[in-house]
Amino acid sequence: MKKKFLVAIAVMVFSFTNAQNVKFGVKGGINLSTFTGDIENVSSKVGFQAGGFAELKLSDKFSIQPEVLYSAQGAKIKENGETYTYKENINTSYLNVPVLAKYYIVNKFSVEAGPQIGFLLGAKSKWEETSSEGEKYSGNESVKDSFKSVDFGLNVGAGYDFTENISAGVRYNFGMSNIFKSSDPLDSSDSKIHNNVISLSVGYKF
Repeated sequence: MKKKFLVAIAVMVFSFTNAQNVKFGVKGGINLSTFTGDIENVSSKVGFQAGGFAELKLSDKFSIQPEVLYSAQGAKIKENGETYTYKENINTSYLNVPVLAKYYIVNKFSVEAGPQIGFLLGAKSKWEETSSEGEKYSGNESVKDSFKSVDFGLNVGAGYDFTENISAGVRYNFGMSNIFKSSDPLDSSDSKIHNNVISLSVGYKF
């Protein structure tokens, strides 16, 4: 499935380079990300995204927009036990490739939806545990082996074109695939964890 998706992207990019009604651009913004699924005591964290896109106008109302984005995601975990307090920040980074179908409801305002494939670039955990006696333990380590290298999701969102060049948008990414992978080959648990990200961005079309 991953290979088919990449082939489709390559064909689309090649078509765009030969299309006349296409605009390229750059975009960036903030993420509010978290994990859902078989995980407890989790909350959202703030990250960012940045990258480029191409918008191919198929008609006055409809366009296709593939993007390539670096995305800083993850989640926060906090657990209060009887004898300890545990805090953890999980920071993940992805190279995300969404392909959006955009429909302009009215002039300048559009809604969008489409699939996304994400490639894991890194994952780190910064944690701290404090005992009831005040003793503290902490660590900062890579946890990339605990996450799968590829993530699939579905995006829905909306955008507004302030001018022909400047636009802004909001988007929600539903993680469709399980991103958790136990680093212990003897672990037979079937825990499922999904990415969920709300993004606010500003774009500039050339």
